[in-house]
Amino acid sequence: MNRLFTDLVDDAGLFPPTSLPMGDALARHQADQAAGSPVLTHRFLCPASRVPDLLRHEPGDIRLGLIMDTDQPPDLDGLTVELVELKMPSGALVPGPRGERLVPWLPPDARLFVEVPAGSPPAQVTAGVGLKVRCGGLTPEAFPSTHELGAFIRHCVRDGIPFKATAGLHHAVRHPDPSFGVYRHGFLNLVLAVSAAVEGRDPVPVLELGDPAELVALAQATTEETAERTRDLLVSYGSCSTSTPLDDLAELGLIPRITRAKESR
Repeated sequence: MNRLFTDLVDDAGLFPPTSLPMGDALARHQADQAAGSPVLTHRFLCPASRVPDLLRHEPGDIRLGLIMDTDQPPDLDGLTVELVELKMPSGALVPGPRGERLVPWLPPDARLFVEVPAGSPPAQVTAGVGLKVRCGGLTPEAFPSTHELGAFIRHCVRDGIPFKATAGLHHAVRHPDPSFGVYRHGFLNLVLAVSAAVEGRDPVPVLELGDPAELVALAQATTEETAERTRDLLVSYGSCSTSTPLDDLAELGLIPRITRAKESR
């Protein structure tokens, strides 16, 4: 499979607009693990405030991405935490190994990602810390422009900063949303915009592409070296649906289609 798409999609089924109950979210996650698509990271994103609920459901062996929505460190009770994501703290980021000064209780093998606005990435990032960018949300104002997102991508590529993306990336290709009066960013646009920046090209025109055929051609023309560097930088993105990304990529002919159980909503 094309390296651009392996381990791309984190499971954000607990989050809007899907907002699955914990039991349903875990059942879907387990079904995805059984199906084993290489596009999915098989990492489960969970707010820190809901860790007690997660533990009550006895999740078993689960790879966790922890979203900090509280100042209190959760009792993880043996859970394997791979990622910790939090909002940008007040003041400048303090240099330090792995960001322990930001999160003193950071699990030893976890990576830390700090959410920042697309249009104003920090001038300096704590050593060992990645960034997180929001590509949409529940209001029109939550959607960054292609120029803001492009500036964020250029910043990360220039400085070698790994990043994650979240929210709004519901389909592969950029498309209008009449209910919000905005264009929704496509996750395929995002991936290929990072590839463009890696090769020294402007990511904005790629973010603005709405023609699936053009995007498919770009994906198929991406060299292995560029794909590897792209995914070193773009670690993953969170999706409340784990079937739609697979369906979209299969429809575009970029991955094989697999048979999956119908996704709970």
